[in-house]
Amino acid sequence: MKRVLAVIPARAGSKGIPNKNIRLINGKPMIAYCIENAINSSMIDEIIISSDSDEVRTIANHYGVEYRNRRPELCDDKTTLDDVVYDAIDGIEADYVVTMQPTSPTLTYSTLDDAINYAIENELDTLISVVNRPHLSWKEENGIPVPAYLERLNRQYLPKNYLETGAFVISKRSIITKHSRIGKRVQVYEIPENEAIDVDSFIDLKSAEMILTEKKVAIVTAGNKSIGLGHVYRTMELADTFYVKPDFYYNTDSTSPEVFGRTSYRLIGYRTIENLINYLESGDYNLVINDILDTDEEYILSLKNLTSQPQIVNFEDVGTGSICADLTINALYNHQGLSDHIYSGYKYYIVPKLFTLYDPIQIHERVKNVFVCFGGADPQGYTEKTLSLIVENYTGITFHIVLGRAKENVKELLEYQSDRIVIYSDIRNIPELMGECDLAITSRGRTCFELAYLGIPTLALAQNERETAHDFASEPNGFLYLGKDVSIERMKNGFDLFFSLSFEDRKEMQTKMLMNDLRHGRDRVKSLIDSL
Repeated sequence: MKRVLAVIPARAGSKGIPNKNIRLINGKPMIAYCIENAINSSMIDEIIISSDSDEVRTIANHYGVEYRNRRPELCDDKTTLDDVVYDAIDGIEADYVVTMQPTSPTLTYSTLDDAINYAIENELDTLISVVNRPHLSWKEENGIPVPAYLERLNRQYLPKNYLETGAFVISKRSIITKHSRIGKRVQVYEIPENEAIDVDSFIDLKSAEMILTEKKVAIVTAGNKSIGLGHVYRTMELADTFYVKPDFYYNTDSTSPEVFGRTSYRLIGYRTIENLINYLESGDYNLVINDILDTDEEYILSLKNLTSQPQIVNFEDVGTGSICADLTINALYNHQGLSDHIYSGYKYYIVPKLFTLYDPIQIHERVKNVFVCFGGADPQGYTEKTLSLIVENYTGITFHIVLGRAKENVKELLEYQSDRIVIYSDIRNIPELMGECDLAITSRGRTCFELAYLGIPTLALAQNERETAHDFASEPNGFLYLGKDVSIERMKNGFDLFFSLSFEDRKEMQTKMLMNDLRHGRDRVKSLIDSL
């Protein structure tokens, strides 16, 4: 076995970022991440910290690692790390020396171990950590900028361009001098981009903090004709708030991968809960998000018993599992106070990102355009009932009918197209279409929040018993609500009343809608998740 020594140089002075090495990142001094990597390494036998800082000495003592006071002449800005490392290892026997800089807090000890093992197995004199960053770049020749490439290509087709990081330099003890740690047999070792942060500026510091606080995320969701597609839409919006790429899990018996649309997220199908738990166990996730309606206590406890002990976040869950989760968010309900980790109400609705580009509509004297959408599946067939009513009634109004991804008999419904009935089976910019309408008719689900965001007076109908509890779509918030299992006769009466509303009535409905702050729901939800 080769004896491996780690040297962590940590000078007190830092002009760019004062107290850089001991600044707290995610609750720990930055140098602590480097020390913990060395301690957790299965390859490193001894650790030495070289510094002139009393605070660093205290941190070294806390971790029980050796501290060597650096002589003043080795603390000058012009002093090289070669000289510092050579001084630190004086009198110590070792086969290999690993220089680890505290400015690389995002490195993992598994990557470090793999690199050390690679250097030893290949009998290298030196192995240097690098990151591959191919870019179109320029250099200067005789004072003139010239391209440093032969051909302008997209980034993925450019040749590798390795940049050194401060993560590690692994050197044979025998080749280290006051002037060099680079021997004849030298190679580079590519490390992942998120482990290659070298903190040299405040932007680097923020990037390191972001990486160290982000979690590995799994999202379990579902979408079909019975429950609609809102769960899928919401979780895909939520996924975009993370600075990592969550994995999506869906039950193949109830959800089709097609409901996710065009996406580069990883989609993983499972058949049983046992199957899902095994996937999550092997994924080593820090955070598991469930958006599958109600969960039970047994399921949540099985997630908490995973080796990685992830935090559990549930959406739209009123089952026993909602009590066991670390955080439950039920934007469609209003049962605040049930538990201190359950947050409910419109303040936690995640409005799709495209809506933030649009302002509330202007209320016009005359109604010309009506938006109609009954969710992804419309199990009550409200679309068909609406079409049968407007074919013979409400002339002078153009109806824009949006069919959801899970809606059946689309081909049959498209036959209703006319000069005043426009049917959309695949629409990419819903807020733009909504913003061109004066009124809206919809289910009592998530679309109500989006219509309220744009201040569009809306008539709502419940698709099922669960939607009757979605009390945001009610008169105090600017909605006309017809109830559940609405007959075509009741729909006709409701439509007649709705389309006869005066300018003042519609203006009042909009005012009530816009009193609700829906713009910041995404931030509130992400803040709650980040606080776990």
